[in-house]
Amino acid sequence: MGTTLTPEFWERFAVLLVAAMAVTYVLAALSDALAVRSAGRHGSGPAARAAHRPTGAGHRTAAGC
Repeated sequence: MGTTLTPEFWERFAVLLVAAMAVTYVLAALSDALAVRSAGRHGSGPAARAAHRPTGAGHRTAAGC
């Protein structure tokens, strides 16, 4: 038995689809902000600064163009 999709169905479907996309976008933005904040807190320690230091004689400066 086949059913027809009414205009009311499509209207409800569109509203729910837009709402789901909006919720997904907001949750993704919040999780990204929390990840950046967390990385900023953990990356400011002395170990993070030591990782970016050049190592002795093997270090060469970049040539300017």
